[in-house]
Amino acid sequence: MQYNIYTFYRDGFRGMVLGKKLWKIILIKLFVMFVILKFFFFPNYLNTKFQTDEEKGNYVLEQITRNASLNKLK
Repeated sequence: MQYNIYTFYRDGFRGMVLGKKLWKIILIKLFVMFVILKFFFFPNYLNTKFQTDEEKGNYVLEQITRNASLNKLK
């Protein structure tokens, strides 16, 4: 059963012409979104501001609880 599924997809991908180009475009876009943009728009804030895991955890907990309490007041 698995062999039939494998050969189905293998032959399907071999026979694609336009699909191969589209898959290349999709993979390039995913690479750009998850690898390149991460470095520019999502800096590692916690590692630059805090030294220990405990400090990082306390900061995150404070931010979450502060936002939750502000939402209750609205």
